[in-house]
Amino acid sequence: MHVLGIDNRISFERRPRKDEEPGLKSTIAKTYEALGTKERVIITHGSCFPALNRSTYIGSPYGSAAKEYIKFLTLYGFNGNQLGPGGELEFKDGEIKKSPYNASAFSKNRLFIDLEELTKGKYGKILSENTFNNVTTAPLENDKNYDKTNFAEAAKTYDIALAESYKNFKANVAKGQPEAIALNKEFKTFLKRHNERLTDEGIFKVLAKHYNTDETDDWNNDLDSNLIVYINEGDLDAIDRYNDVKNSNKNEIEQYKFEQFIATKQIKENKEWRDEIGFKYINDLLVGCSKMDRWRYKDAFLQDWEMGARESEGTSQRWHIPVIDPKKIFVNKNGKNELNIGGKFLKEKIDFALEFCENIRVDHAMGLVEPYLLAKSAADSDFENKDNPKAKNPDIEKYISELKDDKGEEYDKYWDYPKLLTDLILPALHEHGLTNDMPVWEDICSYPDRFVKIYEQELNLPKIQNLDWSRAQEKLNQGRINDWYLVGSHDNIPAMNYMKRIGDMKDGSKGEYTREHDAWNSEYLAGYLNIDDGRDNIGNIRKELSDLYNTNDRERIRAKFAELMTTPKFQISFADLLGITDVTYNVGGSKRKENWEERISADFLDKYYENLSSENPTALNVPELLKKSLQAKIDMQVKQSNDWDKTRAELNEKYKPLLDDLQKYADILKEPEN
Repeated sequence: MHVLGIDNRISFERRPRKDEEPGLKSTIAKTYEALGTKERVIITHGSCFPALNRSTYIGSPYGSAAKEYIKFLTLYGFNGNQLGPGGELEFKDGEIKKSPYNASAFSKNRLFIDLEELTKGKYGKILSENTFNNVTTAPLENDKNYDKTNFAEAAKTYDIALAESYKNFKANVAKGQPEAIALNKEFKTFLKRHNERLTDEGIFKVLAKHYNTDETDDWNNDLDSNLIVYINEGDLDAIDRYNDVKNSNKNEIEQYKFEQFIATKQIKENKEWRDEIGFKYINDLLVGCSKMDRWRYKDAFLQDWEMGARESEGTSQRWHIPVIDPKKIFVNKNGKNELNIGGKFLKEKIDFALEFCENIRVDHAMGLVEPYLLAKSAADSDFENKDNPKAKNPDIEKYISELKDDKGEEYDKYWDYPKLLTDLILPALHEHGLTNDMPVWEDICSYPDRFVKIYEQELNLPKIQNLDWSRAQEKLNQGRINDWYLVGSHDNIPAMNYMKRIGDMKDGSKGEYTREHDAWNSEYLAGYLNIDDGRDNIGNIRKELSDLYNTNDRERIRAKFAELMTTPKFQISFADLLGITDVTYNVGGSKRKENWEERISADFLDKYYENLSSENPTALNVPELLKKSLQAKIDMQVKQSNDWDKTRAELNEKYKPLLDDLQKYADILKEPEN
């Protein structure tokens, strides 16, 4: 098994040799330049990253293994990775919850700390190698091309390892160890900025542990549930309670701060390394936040409503996400809008998301303009209407523009939500060097009128174009060059399984609906990738390809990815790149037990190249796809010219060496090892 960093190749696959890698990398870079494709991004959430030598039962986007994975991605021309939310995960019923979309917007996920680094000299060896080996495991060798995150075991591993690390850190400082003194100096600098927040969070962690849940509504203790609210009001009992918890649990709270320091230090070092190689991380600006964040900013949110998603054909989705009170976003002082507590919360979220990442994905953009509200007190069954699934009960679900105050007037009277984008979010992004068209704006939603008016008509912000539902040719002809394109994401089944999906057919029956969808039409794909009517034998070429796509599902799906690669900005799921087809990372909108568990195997390099050299590969042969994309782009330029024959001859001469090199590397990836 080829575990990262160890050269023990299996014998039935052929990968690029070290002396071939520069040529491969250069060929792919030249192709993307010719295509005009600026952003080539893989979607890999933090827990999905592979292990290196030892496994902590969960991946990390910041450790040594992450560097090896990124090196692999850059070899094939990818210049960025979209992460999931990277904050501390939710704790409930004595265990952490897996979904990153309930994570903190501010605290870092301690499970992403590279524990092996703590055994090294620069950290003063605060974690012993013996403990590290005892709490971690060697990656298992099997015939699967994926692994699974074990969140429960990961939590146990980090509990033991980080407790020892903090204990040894304190002891080393007391002994005057030079490495510990230097680390402590960094720690103190870190606390100058973050100590107040971390103290609040540390106290919350103590209380949550006491009540066995992060859900403050289940604490049944008004003082503890509203501690920060009452402190802000000057309540003396609340201040006493805060200080009592802090003083009684000093070591636990200080260890939490130290863990946050270590996590932040490693994230910062990872960014410095990525900056050197020009590889970007796209952070996920989740629309919600954790229970801990809500506790700290409780005054900022509506008390009786939570955010969800409207389902036009069925029961709306309950996300249990707090909604910023529109009356708490801005405050008018001397005729000028300044940030109120809700606005400060959102601004802080953006600043934290972009501190060590170069771009962001704006989760559920509609929630920043026209959030859909569901009554917090309603039962799940209250949202069901079996007789008329399309009907909604306006007493328990509505858009925020429909929310009324006690006098029956519009609650968001001054339309503070519609001002969020122009007065807060976009200026905050500009502070971090992001123009309006750079973020990944996740606009997949119900598109209510107010959202259409502001997001689409007034600001014309980018969208996500899912080529599973649409054609690149139409979208690009409409001028959608700033949008992000994809075929599948972290919320979809593997793309190689798309053709087998069952759903509504055009005649009303149930069947494999993808086969007859316009976006997947075989003649369209064959034509789009070969659009120059004047090419030799073009009719036969299109006919042969169309027939192939109609009879070979995987070839049709590969054509779809070639179509994707002709777009200016695209994303591909890690599972689709690596050809993982037996598991699904997340099924959007579901409560599936297996959600969030899929992970890249430690021997993914072996499995990727083995897959490509097999008879029926599911992994993506990037040079092969790019050759199809480049031919499509050449054809487009011919069609756009005034002299087709002359332009064709010039482009063929210019790009023939590049097409030949792409074919050469595509063939290498298909070769079995001798």
